[in-house]
Amino acid sequence: MSVVADIDRTRAVALAARAEAVMARELLAEMIQREFPGRIALVSSFGIEAAVLLHMISTIDPGTPVIFLDTGKLFGETLRYRDELVRRLCLGDVRSVRPDADRLVAEDPDGTLWRSDPDRCCALRKVEPLERALAGFEAWINGRKRHHGGARTALPVIEAAGGRIKVNPLASWGAAEVEAYFAAHDLPRHPLETDGYRSVGCLPCSDRAKSGEAARAGRWRGRGKTECGIHISVTGSPRDE
Repeated sequence: MSVVADIDRTRAVALAARAEAVMARELLAEMIQREFPGRIALVSSFGIEAAVLLHMISTIDPGTPVIFLDTGKLFGETLRYRDELVRRLCLGDVRSVRPDADRLVAEDPDGTLWRSDPDRCCALRKVEPLERALAGFEAWINGRKRHHGGARTALPVIEAAGGRIKVNPLASWGAAEVEAYFAAHDLPRHPLETDGYRSVGCLPCSDRAKSGEAARAGRWRGRGKTECGIHISVTGSPRDE
């Protein structure tokens, strides 16, 4: 293969990544500024790829509400990464949402529900708190992508779920587009990425992805579980769609 062909292919990949970024940002601007002004929030895990959407939001309206589910089981690295991104991107309305303390005492008094019933643990620590946090919003934004695989393979850009509009602006993005955006904007990486994690959730249920595995292969490893429940029910069907 000629050097010219290699250059053309490299340029094409770079241009495609730029085009995807422009389209995603334009969609976000439309949703935030015109379609749902004051009635839309970003739900962010502050995980491995989260800085992309957070950066886009910061350039459109840094006062856009950002909902962060602090489950009580997160890595310390994730909490510190959240604080770093909030400072760097000047995010003005990050809401750290925690589980209901009384429900935890009643159903997970020793903090080990994740081991015996991970679906119920996710419901207590993520699904129910998110539903409370979304009260009053007509739409929400998230960072799911088709390249994550599983139930996300056919992910639409916009969908209706749970009586709200759900916006997936990065649905068509692959790993190349994500990497290009991080590089173009000099965004900091999640500290656990260099330790082999390609998807990070709660500490007990996150593992390093092995070479050749899908990015989310380390989530709930060996449990027959691939989603926490905020996007898809534990039966495998889309939630309230």
